Amino acid sequence: MLDLRRVRQFVVLAETLNFRRAAEKLHMTQPPLTVAIQKLEAELGLRLFERGGSGGVSLTPSGQAALAEARRLLFHNGQLLAAARGASQGTGGALRVGFVGSTTNGVLQRAVRLFRAEYPGVELVLKEGTSVRIAERIDSGDLDVGLVRTPLLMSSRARLAPLITEDFVAAIPLGNRLAQRPDIRMTDLADESFVFYAREDAAGLHAMAMLACQRAGFLPRITQEATQVQTVLSLVESGLGVALVPAVMQYNASPRLAYRSIADISPAAQVGLALLIVERGSPAAQRFHEVAVRCFAQA
Repeated sequence: MLDLRRVRQFVVLAETLNFRRAAEKLHMTQPPLTVAIQKLEAELGLRLFERGGSGGVSLTPSGQAALAEARRLLFHNGQLLAAARGASQGTGGALRVGFVGSTTNGVLQRAVRLFRAEYPGVELVLKEGTSVRIAERIDSGDLDVGLVRTPLLMSSRARLAPLITEDFVAAIPLGNRLAQRPDIRMTDLADESFVFYAREDAAGLHAMAMLACQRAGFLPRITQEATQVQTVLSLVESGLGVALVPAVMQYNASPRLAYRSIADISPAAQVGLALLIVERGSPAAQRFHEVAVRCFAQA
């Protein structure tokens, strides 16, 4: 294997064509440089330079051919070192981020925009999924961090860093009588058909929405279920029922539905967004965690 120090010395000598000037550039004396070039030529079994007077040299045809490859070798070695250092410091490499669909309503964009501004050398690989699936992929090592909905009703080796806590609001089709009222109470929803969250795939949202209804003294009449919040809203737009959705979703305006705050919703039925991260994750994951917490603390 070639000694990269000798390759670098060869390139500097090839560019200066003088042992004295090359040695000065390399911050070494001339005799060790002469020995290094001789060893490189012996290693290759080729003469790279024709010696002249006063320390001057000229490249042989073999030396000319080797120069371009030597420069390329040094460049890629520098790239390799930079990539390795960047990954170890959290300023380079790739970061695999899982996210639930409801974070695309401004939440994901805010965190990604700030992270990219501060760490442009990190390649972000974004993967959408349910909170449960994201947690499973973090546990298996397929993802580094995840923006998930809470509560997350499962066990995991990762930890949660809360970002947002919010109440439910009611999503109501525009044709429904309740859409004409400025605000409503939970009891106003008791006789409505509900589009609800699937128990298995969206267990946290399902549990909190069910709790809100039961704290108000009724069991929801569920006519349709879905996993993602956006899918729930699409079904509400179709007139299949009302739904309880995280408050952040009301900024996703639609001409076919209305969002209404609920005056008496139980404070125990809050939902949130959190960052799921392994305790000793990659440096880039730790930096994403710091940026996300700071981003939402300011918000």
